Amino acid sequence: MTANSTSDVVVLGGGPGGYVAAIRAAQLGLQVTLVEKEALGGICLNWGCIPTKSLLRNAEVISLLQQGDLYGFTFRDLQVDYSAAVDRSRQVVDRMQKGIASLMRKHQIRVLEGVGRLVSPREVVVTPNQGAEAIHIHARAIIVATGGRARTLPGVEVDGDRVMHFRHALAMRALPRSMVIIGAGPIGVEFASIWRAYGVDVTLVEMMPHLLPLEDEEVARELERAFRRRQVRVLTSARVEAVNVHSDGVQVSVQKEGGEKETLQAEKVLVAIGIQPNTEGIGLQECGVALDRGWVVVDEHMRTTVPGIWAVGDVTGKLPLAHVASAQGILAAEDIAGQSPLGLDYEAMPRCVYTSPQVASFGLTETQARERGYNVQVGRFPFIANGKAVALEERSGFVKLVVDRASGWLLGAHLVGPEVTELVSELVLARTAELVPEIMVRAVHPHPTLSETLSEAVRAALGQALHA
Repeated sequence: MTANSTSDVVVLGGGPGGYVAAIRAAQLGLQVTLVEKEALGGICLNWGCIPTKSLLRNAEVISLLQQGDLYGFTFRDLQVDYSAAVDRSRQVVDRMQKGIASLMRKHQIRVLEGVGRLVSPREVVVTPNQGAEAIHIHARAIIVATGGRARTLPGVEVDGDRVMHFRHALAMRALPRSMVIIGAGPIGVEFASIWRAYGVDVTLVEMMPHLLPLEDEEVARELERAFRRRQVRVLTSARVEAVNVHSDGVQVSVQKEGGEKETLQAEKVLVAIGIQPNTEGIGLQECGVALDRGWVVVDEHMRTTVPGIWAVGDVTGKLPLAHVASAQGILAAEDIAGQSPLGLDYEAMPRCVYTSPQVASFGLTETQARERGYNVQVGRFPFIANGKAVALEERSGFVKLVVDRASGWLLGAHLVGPEVTELVSELVLARTAELVPEIMVRAVHPHPTLSETLSEAVRAALGQALHA
């Protein structure tokens, strides 16, 4: 049996792209049905952004307590319980999930728990999780927001115990003595920060020449120095050739730069080499939607190649970040409602990594800007010259601005240091508003604050640095 219904918009996927698209569409007066096979909030809320930030907060507190002598207090026997940190992370997730469910009710969005599949550009069939009859929905518009999942190295079996993806890692309640992390992107370096704070022997293996391959090289070197100070071993320009599981652990065979080979021993391995799209089995190709290596092809308004079908979030392969997915969801909803919204500037999208020190950036690196032919002016200011950073004992890092000397256009910003994930938004706003350094420098920042480093970096780009 199949039940029939109608909806102005059907959204497949309840992650930060899907549920935000649903809310915005409802705000614009559209009747919305959202289909989610697991839990509202998607991977980001349930097994990604939010629980990792909770665990990172625990790690920060432990690191601070371990510096007690600096602040005038001591412990005879500091004991930490990682399982309690995991419990707290799940409590945070549960609280956020309930918040999203409340928003669905507030905006009168129909939520179906199950798997949705396109049978035409205007029709979706939903198979409920609880074995109820299928629901056939006719819609004026469909938004595909099915997200992505962890990629796996060819020939490597992820068993969820000895060899893990991020989801297994977040469910782990007891830490091993040693860990090899394959991939030093945001996921890899954040888990390295968490586990090292709890005393795990961590080795990071990255195929590219530096940590965080998408970030500015200077920023990556600063983070690598911080990791080495905390005795995290870092192997860059290193290719994993094999992962072999044994009864007492895992062997990871690595070929390092220059051809030298090494076998790493650890109790467990985390594979963190990126994501792949969830586009199989949902009817996209049957409906004629174009894919590029599995990613859904979209235009600047998130329209697919088939009229009536939009796609947002990780499934598009544009930039796999939760806030990008949300921005795409808003854009798609407004386009469906006939609002003619402006497309997104992906080079202005902020990227944040919550290690210690934190990393935040957007736009072109200095190398990329020079390769594109810009006459580059760099403005740089170190946190060691900032009074608030010194008072916090968080002196590592800097703010680096990449500016086009001819136009004053802010091409990119690259920050590494304390709370830079909170500071970068000011620079994103400046870029979005097309402010030039001569205007930006007129904004007075309160003293003493970390935000003063932004003003000083702008002054440095103008050749007017005051404190460095």
